[in-house]
Amino acid sequence: MTQTPLLQIQNLRVSFRTDKKHTVEAIRGISFDVPRNATVALVGESGSGKSVSSLAVMGLLSTDSAIVDPASRIEFEGRNLLEMSAAQRRDLCGKEISMIFQEPMTSLNPVFTVGFQIGEVLQLHMGMNPRAARKRAIALLEEVGIPDAANRIDYYPSQMSGGQQQRVMIAMAIACEPKLLIADEPTTALDVTIQKQIIDLIDALRKRRQMSVLFITHDLALVGEIADHVVVMRNGEVREKGEIHQIFENPQDAYTKALLHCRPSLDTRPWRLPVIDDYMNGHDGLPEVNLKERPRGLTGKEPIVLDVRNLGKSFYSRHGLFGKKEFQAVNDVSFTLARGKTLGVVGESGSGKTTVGLTLLRLHQATTGQALFEGKDILAMPNREFMAYKRRIQIIFQNPYASLNPRFTVGQILLEPMRIHRIGENDGERTEMAYLLLKKVGMPPAAFHRYPHEFSGGQ
Repeated sequence: MTQTPLLQIQNLRVSFRTDKKHTVEAIRGISFDVPRNATVALVGESGSGKSVSSLAVMGLLSTDSAIVDPASRIEFEGRNLLEMSAAQRRDLCGKEISMIFQEPMTSLNPVFTVGFQIGEVLQLHMGMNPRAARKRAIALLEEVGIPDAANRIDYYPSQMSGGQQQRVMIAMAIACEPKLLIADEPTTALDVTIQKQIIDLIDALRKRRQMSVLFITHDLALVGEIADHVVVMRNGEVREKGEIHQIFENPQDAYTKALLHCRPSLDTRPWRLPVIDDYMNGHDGLPEVNLKERPRGLTGKEPIVLDVRNLGKSFYSRHGLFGKKEFQAVNDVSFTLARGKTLGVVGESGSGKTTVGLTLLRLHQATTGQALFEGKDILAMPNREFMAYKRRIQIIFQNPYASLNPRFTVGQILLEPMRIHRIGENDGERTEMAYLLLKKVGMPPAAFHRYPHEFSGGQ
């Protein structure tokens, strides 16, 4: 006898109001199941509707802007979640259905310790007293691999690395022993070695606790490691679904085939990576994409644009009444970067990669060393002189949610640096340039007037 799936989504349609008269359809009648004791991967590009689908299951869509079609059904153990009251939904979500969010630093409350936040879940859903909740929270932190859990339970999120923060999020999610765990791109902000640890942890917890997992990702390599079934989405629609071996070995939909072909190869080094549009041609057969190769390595004759010499950065904390303790985040780092070349700085969490980048931009003050940009030491020059270099040295930060001002529209965010650096004659010309920049990164013109929270992480 076939078991009834734990979660059944049938004809789910979700739209968002953009203003009083217009709506945008984000989810267009999708249907898929999550079997018991299995992992289903929801795969697709940024903006395909993956996260909106999971938020609909959790009941976290904004009631002010989101419209769920009355004909839609989200059944959990035979109960239609969309017909439940808000109080019934709260009792269910967090206890029987829980979620790990994409960015732990914006999901954890920075003013409460991690122990308080895990204990709050246990007291609310399990009825534990504070002492029992603390004891259980320590056990959960140990289960997800936090070292010295008895002491770190009193840490604030900012005192933990990204990987440890995500482990805390997992501990909160499994605290009430849920039947369904939704993981929304839980490894996006983590380095490769920590990614592997988190994936192994989620898979081990699923097997140990007999949970079902809905794993949302755009990374096909992760899908191959963790999933039993795959659902492929694009533009709010399900393009293909099936068991993992079927999707990877014998995909039927042209979009699924294109996704698989877009995985970068280590054997080639094109001027640009292949994208979906290179392969999508409206029929099943995929075209051959021959991208122009660029030469590898250095000849030794290239001009050096950045020469970093013996860079060091130390942070200090109080030690005793009058003393201070030094922590060397970066110690004696030297490298050169040739014009037109890419230099990869690789290492685990806490190895100092980001600190090097922030120090070169003078967002941290260097303790020792030099950084010669076109022959001039940018670490030693006065602020007024360095102002001219800010336009020429830019950074893409790790976490877009914490980098974009939530009170500014995308248009305001793009125009502000243009005004500061006097790019463009007037705001009309700057606005035209902003629209061109949005087009270059694959964003529609309407994005100019939207706020950061209205986009997916990738967008």
